[in-house]
Amino acid sequence: MTRVRLSVAERREELLRAAVEQIEARGVAAVRIADVASALGVSNALVLYHFASKEQLVAAAFAHAAEADLAHLRRLLGQRSTAVRRLRAAVRWYAPTGQAKGWRLWIEGWAASLRDPELRRVAASLDQEWKAALTRVIAEGAAAGEFSCPDPAEAAWRLTAFLDGLAVQTTAYAGPLSRAAMLRWADAALVRELDLPDGDREGSGGEDGDGSESGYGEDARPGGG
Repeated sequence: MTRVRLSVAERREELLRAAVEQIEARGVAAVRIADVASALGVSNALVLYHFASKEQLVAAAFAHAAEADLAHLRRLLGQRSTAVRRLRAAVRWYAPTGQAKGWRLWIEGWAASLRDPELRRVAASLDQEWKAALTRVIAEGAAAGEFSCPDPAEAAWRLTAFLDGLAVQTTAYAGPLSRAAMLRWADAALVRELDLPDGDREGSGGEDGDGSESGYGEDARPGGG
């Protein structure tokens, strides 16, 4: 069977998606160039033509996965709605519920970045983009008088730190927390940060925003923290 000839951009996209899948299956430490090549039925040399080393491929794969998540975040935060509703939709999507396929990927990435400067640079940059996006909408809502928040940047940091920590606990350990409980906790954290009335809470059912998911699992993480 003749293999379809892909453009450079298409080939890179194919390689990055395969790399994400192999990292999810094997972990950053164990994955090899040969695993990615084998998954696509191509040579190691072809992978190395596009990415000079495993480290470059892994860093690019994480950036590729995170960019899809950032695009989804921008859609949620860019909707024509109140800042509270947009933030609630983003936090509920970010929360570590379901199978957390994307969260496993990012926990792998955080661990590997301790020894991989390129991956650390990529993860840190993407993390700052997440925090900046949330900060802008929190500041917008505060300026519009929807809620009180004296320091939107600090609020964004605390929210993401809380959700990242919850993700590590629930992904690394099989705990008793239900999806509904985690969503309540995520909403409660948002209520505290925005100083909303205690009664202004979402129920555990339903979704704000468009309810769609990213292409990397039910809870693809959003950029790292």
